[in-house]
Amino acid sequence: MAGMRSPPPPPPPPPLWLRPLTSSGVLSGGACRASVDIAGAAATRLSGGHSTHTREHTLYPHVTGTSVIALKYKDGVIMACDTGASYGSNLQYKSVERIKVVGKHSLIGASGEFSDFQEVLRCLDELTFFDHMCDDGNSLGPKEIHSYLTSVMYSRRSKFDPLWNSLVIGGVKKGPNGEEKYLGTVNLIGTHYEENHIATGFGNQLTVPILRAEWHDNMTFEEAVRLVEKCLLVLLYRDRSFINKFQIAKITAEGATIYQPYSLKTHWGFSAFENPSKHSIKESMRLLFL
Repeated sequence: MAGMRSPPPPPPPPPLWLRPLTSSGVLSGGACRASVDIAGAAATRLSGGHSTHTREHTLYPHVTGTSVIALKYKDGVIMACDTGASYGSNLQYKSVERIKVVGKHSLIGASGEFSDFQEVLRCLDELTFFDHMCDDGNSLGPKEIHSYLTSVMYSRRSKFDPLWNSLVIGGVKKGPNGEEKYLGTVNLIGTHYEENHIATGFGNQLTVPILRAEWHDNMTFEEAVRLVEKCLLVLLYRDRSFINKFQIAKITAEGATIYQPYSLKTHWGFSAFENPSKHSIKESMRLLFL
């Protein structure tokens, strides 16, 4: 009718990190939503008209990575992990990269569900993209990345749809007191802290005592590598999911470097490995009461 105003245009879609997830773990909207709807329609046809397509949250990890080791040294932060990803107790992938560069000043490493880590990386890509678009002469540092991920992990936990990861964030950025090294972690329920050395997963029980005993603030890069490799060997011997293919990364004021994967020389001739029952708790108790 004459005189009527046209309806306002629809609002733009929300940023990536604010969009809800579908049951399959992909972002809602557009082609992702269409693929879910098509899958549901196909399931309805196959079941004779009764829909078998249910929407569920991912409440248990499937393809997972193991521990991440990280520590500060004199010039920056070093981070290391293996390149395996397991489906349950079976090794499914042998060349997975679980350490990535974020922006100009940060590294991130992840234990846990690998698909959730990919979702975290997508959120960080968009976050750093919008930060770059601001063009204000500043960029997000590791402390800001850690704070953002803490909010994301706690938000998802509060919705009973957590991202099944333990994340390690390290980096170097110029601050009021010069180049400042930063190392922090956050887990799937939003628990977070900063530390001079961090280990996730099984490494939190097995390697943190080694790090506490041997780490010092003035370590050279070569000393840091030797300490990290010692921790990796302990995990290789004790964690069945760990594989002998490791990747080390470092970040300094000059930038980040992720080195090619390599293996370590191992020794399996320890008496506890050759005769496990001899060193068991049951055998020790038997000898104690003889």
